[in-house]
Amino acid sequence: MTSYRSSVDLDLQETLPFIHVALPVLNEPQFLRRLVDCINRQTYRRFRVYICVNQPEAWWNDPEKSEICLTNEMTLEWLRSMDRGSFVIIDRASRGKGWNLKNFGIGWARKVTMDLIREGAGEADLILSLDADTTFSENYFLSVALNFYNNPDAVALSAPYFHKISEDPRACRAILRYEIYMRHYQLSLWRIGSPYTFTALGSAIACPVWAYNAVGGMTPKTSGEDFYFLQKLRKYGSILFWNDEKVFPEARFSDRVAFGTGPAMIKGDSGDWSSYPIYASELFDEIWETYELFPSFYKKTQNTAVVEFLGELLREQDPFAPLRRNFKTVENFIRACHEKFDGLRILQYLKSNQTKYPGTDEEHLMKFLRGNYDQSQLRNLETDVTSLSFEKSPLPELEKIRLLLFEKEEESRFISALY
Repeated sequence: MTSYRSSVDLDLQETLPFIHVALPVLNEPQFLRRLVDCINRQTYRRFRVYICVNQPEAWWNDPEKSEICLTNEMTLEWLRSMDRGSFVIIDRASRGKGWNLKNFGIGWARKVTMDLIREGAGEADLILSLDADTTFSENYFLSVALNFYNNPDAVALSAPYFHKISEDPRACRAILRYEIYMRHYQLSLWRIGSPYTFTALGSAIACPVWAYNAVGGMTPKTSGEDFYFLQKLRKYGSILFWNDEKVFPEARFSDRVAFGTGPAMIKGDSGDWSSYPIYASELFDEIWETYELFPSFYKKTQNTAVVEFLGELLREQDPFAPLRRNFKTVENFIRACHEKFDGLRILQYLKSNQTKYPGTDEEHLMKFLRGNYDQSQLRNLETDVTSLSFEKSPLPELEKIRLLLFEKEEESRFISALY
C-alpha cells in the first residue's frame, strides 16, 4: 500500500526512484499542451520526459497526410521553444527522419523511446508510459514512485484509469460501451483468478528499468504493443494493480492505431461491436474449470473445452505433455500451464467460443451483474437492467453501470494490494 503527502521534502524525494516518461506523439498538439501542464505541476520533481514526435516518412509525399506532417512540424517547433530542462525531444517526424513503411507506428515509437531511456537510466529507475491525450493529478508521479519504492519486486504497474466523458453524445455513448466492455472483461478475469487480469492502456503502464531489461524490452507492434508488453512482464513477475492516483484518458474517435480505444469507438459508432463483445460468463467458468485442474495435469491431462481448443490451435494432441517433461515440480508446472494458456490464448478462446452461448451483449452483461452483485447494489443503478440497450438506453443509465463496474474494479485492485 502507498501513502503520501501533497508536498514532499527533498530528502524523501531523493530516496524514491527516478522517473523517465516515455511519450509518443502524433498529430495531437491540443492534448500535448494540456499534458505538459499536468507534468509541470507534479509535486514529485525527479523525472525526465522523452517525447517522440513520429510519423512514417512516406507521409511527406502523401497529400492526404500533409496536414498531419505540418502539425507534427509545428509541434516540434513548440517543444524546442520550451525551457527543456526536464524534456528530451526525439524527432522521428521531420523530413528524412520518419519511420519506413516496414517499421512504424506507436509500438515503434514506444520501443525507440524506452530503449533510449534504458541506455542512460539506472536499473532501479522507472519507465512511465503516457499518451498525449491523458491527464492526471499533481501527485501522479509521486504515487507511482512511492508504489514501486514500497514494492521493489514488482515488475510493472497497470494503473487505474477513468475515461473522461465527451460533450459529444455519440462519443459519450461509444466510450461508455467500450469501458463497460473493458471493465466487465477485467472483473471476469479477476473472478476466476487469472494471472492475466490487467488492462493494457499505453497511458497507464510503468515498470522498473531492471524489469524492462529482463524481458528484452518492448516488442514493437503497430497496435496492441501495450498488451504484449504487459503480458511479457506478467510472465516474469508480479504486476501492481492498485495505485493511489489514476489516469484520465480522453474519449475520442481516432484511427491512429489499428485497434484500441479510438478504433473501437469508430467501429462502435457505426453499430459494429463484434470485436468487443460482452463475453458469456459460462466461458470464464470453463477457463476456471481448467485452472482448477492444472495440478492434476501434472500426472495426466484431462479433457476440457480449453484443452481441446489449445490442442486444435497449437496442433498438439496433448498441449500440456511437453510441460510435464520439462518441469520437475508441480508449482513450476502450474506456472508453465498459465504461461502457455496466456492472456492472448484466453482472448482467442473467448472469441472462438462466444457463439456457444447465444444472447445479446446486454443479456450477457445482465447475467454477469445478477450473478455477482446483490439486488441492493443493482437497485442503486436506478435503472431496470432487463431493459438495458447499449444503443438506446439514456446515457446517464449507461454511466451508472460504468460507475458500478469501476467501483467493483477499484475494490479488486485495492484488495490485490493487501496480499
